[in-house]
Amino acid sequence: MIIEIKIPSPGESISEVEIANWLVEDGDIVEKDQEVAEVESEKATLPLLATDSGRIKIIAQAGETLPVGAVACTIDTSVKPTGKAKKKESGEKTSKSEEEPAKKPEVGEVKTSEKSDVKVTPVAEQMMKDHGLSVDDIIQGLKRITKQEVQAVISQHDPRVVSTPAKEISRESESVKMSSLRRKLSERLVAVKNETAMLTTFNEVDMSEVIRLRKKYQQQFMEKHGVKLGFMSFFTRAVTIALKTYPSVNSMIDGDNIVYFDYCDIGIAVQAEKGLLVPVIRNTEALSMAGIEKKIIELADKARKNRISMDDMAGGTFTISNGGLFGSMLSTPILNPPQAAILGMHNIIERPVAVDGKVEIRPVMYLALSYDHRLIDGRDSVGFLVKVKELLESPEKMIFSGSDPEKLLLNL
Repeated sequence: MIIEIKIPSPGESISEVEIANWLVEDGDIVEKDQEVAEVESEKATLPLLATDSGRIKIIAQAGETLPVGAVACTIDTSVKPTGKAKKKESGEKTSKSEEEPAKKPEVGEVKTSEKSDVKVTPVAEQMMKDHGLSVDDIIQGLKRITKQEVQAVISQHDPRVVSTPAKEISRESESVKMSSLRRKLSERLVAVKNETAMLTTFNEVDMSEVIRLRKKYQQQFMEKHGVKLGFMSFFTRAVTIALKTYPSVNSMIDGDNIVYFDYCDIGIAVQAEKGLLVPVIRNTEALSMAGIEKKIIELADKARKNRISMDDMAGGTFTISNGGLFGSMLSTPILNPPQAAILGMHNIIERPVAVDGKVEIRPVMYLALSYDHRLIDGRDSVGFLVKVKELLESPEKMIFSGSDPEKLLLNL
């Protein structure tokens, strides 16, 4: 029996997707619920699953755009994966290439690769012929091979050959189709600049207390909760409290209305291989520090595996972006519409600061808050950022929802 595997709907309003890549080869034996391909929409990358076991026949090619409901491949269920699956489980050889060592091409012959889009320069091709090397011997995964790569492999195969500095100057270029996710991201970024009154305000925060707490309690935290205590949970908690203090920052425009949210759904910007993703941690006001860390790990893991779903990224009332992971000292983060604001974290650098009239070296991070001036006034934007700074410099205040413990004790 031949069954069709059709493109599923990634979500409402999305009518087509792109086959990002196939995880199996045409003619492979697959099992039920096995991931056979990755399909990419304008918002997320999702797996395409085999609905039954059998031999797969690929119809749509990688990079091809298909409407929702189109047939991507078929499965012949009359061919069962019993023998092959058992061999794989037991570690036995399952193909001719595994049973016999690959035969090297004779000198003067260049063995072609299955990857038809691999380009070899004339100089590199002649060198490969002279030394009996195939394309796959040189390098796997690259779409272009030059003299430098071939020379490096020759040196490994023949110690008598000494690698010489490359004399070629490359003037080659490569045109790659923009992914659906990248196209949509581009449109949204341009729309933000054209459709919002975006401004950015800056401040700096002394991270000494946060660093001290992490160092002092990291081991106990891991033993009790099973996760590391990171910086992001401190920032998420501080932002959540500040959003409650300045509700205009936790709002968005809906037509002629302004919507204010009683809850805090914080988006955490993640740089994945396919582009920038913003999965959302929901109801952060109800989560503990450990709960926040666990959600961050869960979402980051899904992002790395390209398994972020539409539901993971839907909604969000505020976003945090951590450019400091890449070494950024200062930046102006761009809004994630329709949200009204985004906080940018940066790297922590030891800097001289004035403390009680004396110069001390402290670990300092610059913070940036970009906001839509149509919704948020300067007083609220600056006040919000100052509140975040205060909470990070005195983390114990987070226990009392941002209030000073001494004033709370004295009912002041």
